Parts: sequence; structure tokens; C-alpha cells
Amino acid sequence: MKLNKRNTLFISFMLFSMFFGAGNLIFPPFLGQNAGSQTLPALLGFLATGVVLPVLGVVVISQADGLNKLTDRVGKTFTTIFTLLIFLSIGPGLAIPRAASVPFEMAVAPYLPEGSNLKLFMLGYSLIFFLLAAWLSLNPNKLVERMGSVLTPILLLLMVVLFAAFLIGGKNQAAPAQGAYADSPFLTGFREGYLTMDTIAALNFGVVIAATLRSYGISSNRSIISYTLKTGALAGGLLAVVYIMLAYMGYGSSGVYPLQDNGAWTLRCIVAQLFGEAGAILLASIFTLACLTTCVGLITSLSEYFSEMYPKLSYKALVIVTTIFSFLVCNQGLNTILSISVPVLEAIYPMCIALILLGLCHRWISRNPYIYPCVIGGVGLVSVLYALETCKVPLGFVSTLLSYLPFYSLSFGWVSVGLVMGLLSLLLMALTRKKA
Repeated sequence: MKLNKRNTLFISFMLFSMFFGAGNLIFPPFLGQNAGSQTLPALLGFLATGVVLPVLGVVVISQADGLNKLTDRVGKTFTTIFTLLIFLSIGPGLAIPRAASVPFEMAVAPYLPEGSNLKLFMLGYSLIFFLLAAWLSLNPNKLVERMGSVLTPILLLLMVVLFAAFLIGGKNQAAPAQGAYADSPFLTGFREGYLTMDTIAALNFGVVIAATLRSYGISSNRSIISYTLKTGALAGGLLAVVYIMLAYMGYGSSGVYPLQDNGAWTLRCIVAQLFGEAGAILLASIFTLACLTTCVGLITSLSEYFSEMYPKLSYKALVIVTTIFSFLVCNQGLNTILSISVPVLEAIYPMCIALILLGLCHRWISRNPYIYPCVIGGVGLVSVLYALETCKVPLGFVSTLLSYLPFYSLSFGWVSVGLVMGLLSLLLMALTRKKA
């Protein structure tokens, strides 16, 4: 059975829309505004964690035939703890509520009449948002039709309209790089890519893509991997193009508007300058569509995963429970949600990256039973300790020892530890063989 070009394109659109959410909209223009003249190297770092790794993650999950089989190579206990953290971070504990909070607070609340009851408006907005997300998620077989052929083309069209208008009539003046972007633009951009959460989400979206391909009659593992790679590459290409457009708008505005805390403010300024008050509708539409499609992707992937793991739990019941819990968390406010996200991502992301890289090399390292536990154990320990430090948890002499790791201050101390632990696993395998 072969997948025709039309369906391949629509599945790619669906995957793009699942990835492209709140963070994907606000971080690239924020990068461009802060990186200024150093936008190119910063953007290359961002594309590494915002495009390349997520696409590879989808492929690795497809090759491993599921997240559990990939993490089981580390150990059963690790699978239990890690998957729980993954699902809390990209699920109802963080990413799904953020998907509803961001479009409201960044593209709706600023345009409400002065003195409006924001909590009441947020309640109404999030209720409609999650009802629509639940409706879309309850019919996963129609995701390609609804998201791939309808919602994503509309979103892409709106993005192209905004970018074309900026090229024609936008104020364009670049400024020098600011802060960390002036010292290490590539590594700073690489780390900013964490905040999209796409590499984490990819470990679950791979399940959705595989299930979608099977619904089209693609049954062999080799064909699923091949089509996953094709659709992932197309989706990644679209992501890269959109990121370049957004980063360019931030770059061009870096010398026009003063620096702010997030890229949504930059987009609001650009839209207001280009379209006036009517731009509020355009911006709200872009934010809502982007976040809605990502929210649906997350709800769907989580519900499918747990319904497969625990057959007694129905898919529809899981969709409803996830949606209701996310709705309740969402109304705690965006600042509360975002205050949790950075340390959680600092702890999880390096392990996700290491798992993807090991998974890509699995055919060459599969005979080494120590490499997964050693590498993931070392990377996980350093990344968790770094996350605790960012939360101001006193670690005493441990902090002093960690500071000697290369690039530790930039949150990349785990890289050298992962390499050393990989070499240690080779030594352990060699010693074991000698004893045998």
C-alpha cells in the first residue's frame, strides 16, 4: 500500500500544526529582537532544537515502535518516572493549559476594554477553546481532514499575509545583539529552542503519525518509518520557513521597538503598525489557530498512549478528563504556568535529546547493554541538578564541582558528562566480555 502525494502533504500539515503552538510563535521574534545583528547564528541554534530534533524524535519513536520501548532500553523504573514527567510537562500539567493561556493573554487581553474582568473573559475564552479542542480530539481519524486540509492552510496563509505586509510596509532597523546573544548566539538560540517543547512533544507525536499512517493502510514497519521520515521532513521544512519569517520580523524590529519580555509584544507592535486596530483580529486568529492545533495534537497523543497502555481506559474518556483538568489549570494564570516550565524543561530536555541521539545510533550500539543507562543516567543527573540550581535550591559543594564542567553556566554541562558516560559504557562492555 502506498500513500499518495495529497495525503502525504496533509499528514505533513497535520504534524506541522501539532508542533506549531504558543512558544513557536513568540520565541522566534523574541530571538530576532534580542539577537539583532547575531540573528543568523542564534536562529541556526534555535532550528537545531526547534526543528531538527523534533523531526528526528518522531522518526526515532517510529523506529522504536513507541516511547516505552525506547525508554525501556534505559530501564523499567526510568520508563515509569520519565514518561510521567513527559506527560505532565506536555500534558494537562503545563503545555496544554499554556496553549490556551498564551493566545488569550498575548493576543486577546491587551485589546479588551479598560477595566474588563480578565478572569471572567479568560474563563469564557478557555471554555470555548477547550470545547473545540475536545470536539476535534474525539475524532482522531478526522484529524488529517480537519487539521491538515483546513486549519493548517488557513494558519499558513495568515502567516504569509503578515510576513508579506512586513516586507512591504514594515519599519526595518536592526540593532546590536543583547545579553547572552552577544556572547554565544548559537548556544543561546539552541537553549531557547527548549521552550517550544517540541522535542518532548515529538516523543508522543510519533505515535499519532504511526496510527494515522496505519489508518491509510500502511502496515509494514519499514513503510511506516519511511513515510514518517517524509512527512516529518516536510513538516520540519514548513516549521523552519515560518521560524525564519518570524525571526526576521524580530530582527528587523530590534532597532525600532524597545526590548520587552516576550515576542508577543513584538508581534503586537508590528501588527499594529501594519494594520492598525484591525490587526488585533489577525493576531488573535493566528495565536488561537496555532495553539488550538497544538492542543489537539497533545490531547490526542496522550489519550491514544494511555488507552493503548491501559485498555480499560477508553480513548474518549481520557480526552474528556485531560480537557477538563487542562481547563482548570489554565485558569490559574499564564505566569503561574510559565514559572514552572523553565526548570522542568531544563531537567527533561537534555535526556530527550540524548535518547533521540542514542535511538538514531541504535543499530550500531544495540549490543552494548550499558550505554543507555550510563549516558541517560549521567545526563539526567546533571540536568536535574542544574534545574534545581535555577530554582535556587542550595547544593553546597556539589555546585562547585558542577561549575567545572564545560559550558555548565550555559546549561550544557550534560554534554561532556554524556560523552564520558558513553566511553565508560564501552569500557564496562569490554571488561564484561573479558570476564566471560
